[in-house]
Amino acid sequence: MRSFEFYSPTKIIFGLDTELEAGQQIRFWGGSRVLVVCGGHSAAASGLLDRVLNSLAKEGLNSEVLGGVRPNPRLSLAREGVRQALDFDADFILAVGGGSVIDTAKAIADGAANPQSDIWDFWMKRQELSSALPVGVILTIPAAGSECSDSSVLTNEDTKEKRGLSTDLHRPRFAILNPALTATLPPFQVACGVVDIMMHTMDRYFNPYTDNNLTDELAEGLLRATVQNGRLALERPGDLHAMGELMWAGSLSHNGLTGLGGKKDFAPHQLGHELSAMFDATHGATLSAVWGSWARYCLDTDPGRFARFGARVWGLDNRELKLEDAALAAIQATEEFFRTLKMPTCLSELGCGVLEEGTLRELAHRCTFYGTRTIGSFRVLEERDILSIYSMANH
Repeated sequence: MRSFEFYSPTKIIFGLDTELEAGQQIRFWGGSRVLVVCGGHSAAASGLLDRVLNSLAKEGLNSEVLGGVRPNPRLSLAREGVRQALDFDADFILAVGGGSVIDTAKAIADGAANPQSDIWDFWMKRQELSSALPVGVILTIPAAGSECSDSSVLTNEDTKEKRGLSTDLHRPRFAILNPALTATLPPFQVACGVVDIMMHTMDRYFNPYTDNNLTDELAEGLLRATVQNGRLALERPGDLHAMGELMWAGSLSHNGLTGLGGKKDFAPHQLGHELSAMFDATHGATLSAVWGSWARYCLDTDPGRFARFGARVWGLDNRELKLEDAALAAIQATEEFFRTLKMPTCLSELGCGVLEEGTLRELAHRCTFYGTRTIGSFRVLEERDILSIYSMANH
């Protein structure tokens, strides 16, 4: 294993009714004026929002609510949230929702601490972020892992650019995980979450430093647990044990633990980001739509890694197979699992249809940030490679 640093300061509060502790936790972290960020109507309709606000009031905390966060969180709403936080003089941001809500809350925390700056400048790397308000999370969708991560992703709807910003300033102070809050999620959202959890792990597992270490064992165990409980969650909707396992897996998948001593790849994430930016497609679905094509394109980089993945995660007996055949079997097993979740494994299944050559070229060019970067570390991908992967998925 290579050298690494591990920093995961987020306090996890797991269990039933733990959302009732929100006020106490915010008070502990010094908050007194709280901007609560949430999505559509589900938090209010379910009674969750009222329980949270009552918890804040019980601790003597003032609060305001910003709703309306959508999937592929919008820059415009984050900017609106910054203005509201400044007008309210907020000193703490509380996210009540899934990854999009949490990422929006992080962006608002950045902007409220830097009122002289436009938050998009941080995401475009035109300005370095040096301060942010504290953020807490009440998680309602096991998926993105943003409740424990250092990252936040925003979509600029005017330019159709999707960008991420990673900084330890984005680490939430606490994350409340109550499996009961996930009990009524639609199957599609559960399936997208399962894919996202897997991808956060796989985008670390497939890296150039594969020396078969304890980190690999952690990643493989997390993937097996996600597959098992993903199946259970869809077979038995509302199963709190399965959803609780997925919640915990999602948090661990993106706090850095499953990549220690390696080098993050995240090429499938970058490929998926451009699809969601251009077509407003759901994040998890964009990942499953391109992963198989990415994997086949990169197979010869390290077929042994894919073969181990097949044996350790999918339980494939590949001892009699050639290495390349074992690798292909692992990719096929992964895609078949995605299909059992009713997740797309190509672009037409994603819902954007079979794309014209010009659109594929535009996607590839955007993915390189207009020719200014490569993506990936397991195999470094240039624009022509990215175009080939999109073309392989274009059916």
